[in-house]
This record gives sequence, structure tokens and C-alpha cells, in this order.
Amino acid sequence: MSATHIRHATYADEDALCLLDRATWSPLHAVTPPPREPYEPFFRETAGPGDHLVAETDGRVVGYIRLGFPTELASNAHVRQIRGLAVAEEARGRGVGRALLRAAVEEARDRGARRITLRVLGHNTAARKLYESEGFVVEGVQPEEFCLDGAYVDDVLMGRFL
Repeated sequence: MSATHIRHATYADEDALCLLDRATWSPLHAVTPPPREPYEPFFRETAGPGDHLVAETDGRVVGYIRLGFPTELASNAHVRQIRGLAVAEEARGRGVGRALLRAAVEEARDRGARRITLRVLGHNTAARKLYESEGFVVEGVQPEEFCLDGAYVDDVLMGRFL
């Protein structure tokens, strides 16, 4: 696999991102039901191409990260939130997730944010280790916030200053 390039998403990425979302869906990280057929649009009014960075290897989209605001309040506009991160199975373990995370931190900083936050499921150990290694700390835990596949799972709130 060649080097990975991180770039802003475009509307032309819609189909590739829909397929990636479908292929990577798992109760390990998703609290919503699996994507349905036919595909729901990947981009929406609240999360367009400008809110996404994609990882591309050999001209193929192998990952994305979605940035947004935690709330619509003006008093909270200095914070960005990671609202999704996915990496194709064949690209895992090659630093794609880390590269996307670092690019999102830089993007948030460039957009004037002072903090960046995220939510991760308590049982998603690999993601939690990645976030911790990039300076995110646990800021709160909502115990048994979700019931996934018959098991109660914590919702872990993490963040870091920029």
C-alpha cells in the first residue's frame, strides 16, 4: 500500500464514503443501526464535504474523519467535535486513523477552535488508546449509556486543548 494523502472531501467522494461507512459499520463503535439499502446520503445539511477530511491511498478513499460543533450555541463555538472516524479494514494498522486524527486537530486549530472533543464507546479499546496517545483525556463517562447487541456500554467523553 502506498503513502496515504489526507485532503478535504468533495461531493465526488459521496459514493466511496457511503461504501466505506457500510463496510466499517460495527457495534464496536456505532450506536445507530447498520446503514440501510438503498444508501442514505453520506453528506447532509449539517455535515457536508467541508466538514470531512478523507484519507486516500492509490487514488482510493480508505478513511474519513468528520468534524462538527458539539452544539449550535454561540457560547460553544470555540469547540470542535469529532463526529465520526472510519478506516477501511485493509488500511488499518498503517497509521491512517492517526493521520486523520492529527489532520482534524490541525483543521480545528486552523478554524480557531480552542478545544476538540469526541465520544467513544467504552469497549472500543483500540480507539481509546489512539485518542489517548494523541493527547485526549477522559473528561467524563456516562455508564451503560447504550445497549448494543444486548450489552450495556459506557459512553466515554474525551477532549484536549489545542
